[in-house]
Amino acid sequence: MRFITTIGLAAAALPLTFSMANAGVIIGGTRVIFDGAKKEASISVDNADSVPFLIQSWIDVPEGKTDKAPFIITPPLYRLDGGQKNIERIVMTGSLPQEQESLFWLNIKAIPSATKQANSLQIAVKTRIKLIYRPASLHASTPEDQAGKLTWQRNGNEIQVMNPTPYVINFNEISVGGKKLDDVSYVLPGASARFPLSHGTRGNTLTFNVINDYGSPGALHQASL
Repeated sequence: MRFITTIGLAAAALPLTFSMANAGVIIGGTRVIFDGAKKEASISVDNADSVPFLIQSWIDVPEGKTDKAPFIITPPLYRLDGGQKNIERIVMTGSLPQEQESLFWLNIKAIPSATKQANSLQIAVKTRIKLIYRPASLHASTPEDQAGKLTWQRNGNEIQVMNPTPYVINFNEISVGGKKLDDVSYVLPGASARFPLSHGTRGNTLTFNVINDYGSPGALHQASL
């Protein structure tokens, strides 16, 4: 048996038997919004397969940050048998700014059980979702409600967006002149982000929508460059 960790792999290039680690492991959400008025948040992990998996979970800070995430996740490592479901608890252990949201990454890795089949390739797949801490003082609104406050400008072959709001705003889609940008992500509170334009993009009209707290795209917004 061979064992690797991956996010994606081209099966056609490998002559071995495949066992995809996340074939039956279902994560109960595409993001976790941690309510600052509460002491903990939770997310479900469901094994819809018939074979057991080892589940390993941890929380990372965003790239470029050196401090430690002020959370613990429990249980961090456990066996999840076929047809079983577990609830992972995220508990805050430190302090965070109360005037704006903070972004972290929740990682959940599903590691398949060993197989006796010869020349089989076991693949552990890691799921990475956003963990957003929302202070109690920000309950009156949502990122989707604040999306109209974003300001945009074109800088050469890039679009720059400035976020004056206290919310982490995650983009579902951005288009300029009717042409969709290939790679869009998010903009942090009080910060800016740049996204590359597709070759030959023209026009001064921009449309976008953001992802709401439930992981769904919101209403379409329009802005001028």
